[in-house]
Amino acid sequence: MLTDRQRMILHAIVDDYIRSAEPVGSRSISKRGDVAFSPATIRNEMADLEELGFLEQPHTSAGRVPSTKGYRYYVDHLIELKEMKEEDLGFVRSFVTEKMSQMEQVIQQAATALSSLTNYTSILLGPELFNTSLKHFGLVPLNATSAVAIIVTNTGHVENRTITIPPDLNMDDMQKIVHILNTKLVGVPLIRLKAKLYSEIGQELERHVDHYEGLISVLDSALQNDDEQRVFMSGATNMLTQPEFKDVDKVKTILDLLDETPTIMKMFSSLPSGIQVRIGTENDHKAISNCSLITATYSIDGESLGTIGILGPTRMEYGKVISMLDLISKDMSVLLSRWYR
Repeated sequence: MLTDRQRMILHAIVDDYIRSAEPVGSRSISKRGDVAFSPATIRNEMADLEELGFLEQPHTSAGRVPSTKGYRYYVDHLIELKEMKEEDLGFVRSFVTEKMSQMEQVIQQAATALSSLTNYTSILLGPELFNTSLKHFGLVPLNATSAVAIIVTNTGHVENRTITIPPDLNMDDMQKIVHILNTKLVGVPLIRLKAKLYSEIGQELERHVDHYEGLISVLDSALQNDDEQRVFMSGATNMLTQPEFKDVDKVKTILDLLDETPTIMKMFSSLPSGIQVRIGTENDHKAISNCSLITATYSIDGESLGTIGILGPTRMEYGKVISMLDLISKDMSVLLSRWYR
């Protein structure tokens, strides 16, 4: 347990370091209006906080910087959540609007707004495959050999893919196929479409459509999931503006990680729902061991649909970012609930 004085000094050091990115000394803390202790007293407490593992002292400076443990204590016990400015609030909410016809538009615009307002990197994951299902399937002939397959999901995502029509398939057969797929696959999670296609759908096509064998592989490609479309990112190069990341090699490892969509998805999938804060070495991936990742989930009826994350230096404005993610995740949950009803 920290004393009230230690808590106050730790709070002041984290706030000052977040603002300045420079090691904080006892004299600068003593000049703050909310700290009524002498530099000598502050110096002694800083030494104790360092010994307890809450502060670190860069070898080139007499000042201290927060450790991962110090940031964790700050987030868990000392943080002051900040109300967003009216103009920032309006800016964020202007992107989460029912005027947007597809969920992807909302996610992309939200990512842009968050990276712009925080100057960090925003990462948003669209609906999880297990919670995204087929809402409608359509086939529109283009000519004798090709058609457009239209896939609509329950999240509002619309995908158009051109497919090759087997030579023996006539218009009546195409209508039968569309009817069968909409009867059997509507409401089925995308992750299970392929299994259904090769079992129930294959059996149904065999009964009702001549020369159905060539259709299976065509429909397989038409219903293929694309994980890349589920990860949206904005402001990746914002890392370059942070003083902590002047080392090009250090930044490169972070940017390389951000390019690895499967790794990002795996990293996010292990996070619990709600607001989560992972600081420094608490992150699973070594490339972001000098970063903090704050995430929030958006959901419907308690079921998580996706995750919003902000990645930045451990010297992050935690109060501002947490407040912002809490707001936008709730707004997205409300909006999507209206779409799904």
